[in-house]
Amino acid sequence: AEADVVMILLPDQYQAAVYKKDVEPNLKPGAALAFAHGFNIHYGYIKPSEDHPVFMVAPKGPGHIVRREYAAGRGVPVVVAVEQDPDGKTWPLCLAYAKALGALRAGAIKTTFTEETETDLFGEQNVLMGGVNKLVEMGFEVLTDAGYQPEIAYFEVCHELKMLVDLMNEGGLNKARWSCSDTAQYGDYTNTCIDEHVRERMQYHLQRIQDGSFAKEFIEDQDAGAPKFKALQEEYGNVRIETVGPKLRAMFSWNNQTDADADMAESFNGKIARTQVQRFRCSGCMLRADE
Repeated sequence: AEADVVMILLPDQYQAAVYKKDVEPNLKPGAALAFAHGFNIHYGYIKPSEDHPVFMVAPKGPGHIVRREYAAGRGVPVVVAVEQDPDGKTWPLCLAYAKALGALRAGAIKTTFTEETETDLFGEQNVLMGGVNKLVEMGFEVLTDAGYQPEIAYFEVCHELKMLVDLMNEGGLNKARWSCSDTAQYGDYTNTCIDEHVRERMQYHLQRIQDGSFAKEFIEDQDAGAPKFKALQEEYGNVRIETVGPKLRAMFSWNNQTDADADMAESFNGKIARTQVQRFRCSGCMLRADE
């Protein structure tokens, strides 16, 4: 009831219920609501009254990386947006929050709740998760089904992916291609399995994101106890490549170094859900967590 800014960092499926039960009744007049993802505001699961500023600071990286970069004196890039600005002061508040995270050391890009939500979901479903994960899984299965050693298949379709992604981050697609052999480049141009059918599927998935169909399906499943989600986690958590991956990764010397993220990553099998709401009091450009 005393917070000037309430930052909601719960998983998407829990935000609306917690907001309705615990946050909304205790918001003081004019208190700002902040989000790290636009899902619930964009799709209308949370509808703050017009007197409350609403803004978003969305880091382009997971929470533990945001914390790690902040502690190292650096920052993770963010996208920022304002949905409601009743007093004309929401943008300075939004940027103050981004600055307090260390994000402005890396950079901030202005967006909207709609654009952030729809592009974020699209990227996750079609490239970062639903795209790359499925490519790696299928590539591994095609090679092992053809009689190749699982360890060799793992190196070719999974392990080397990091090198290529690092090159993309450094210099885009062109640097990644330039860094590979002419043979690899020619095969890239002529033998890709990503064709116009994939573009059509992507466009279909984007339409479902834009019209709210995906959000509705996800929230309804979650509200019912997540039976479909849990079944899919179990199914995809036991794909064949996951039987060889841990053994190979244990052989890599750099993986034997202390890693603050290792315990959390290894324990994830759809069984850990960490939720929290962090409240912050704003004073100029300084934000401090309420005890």
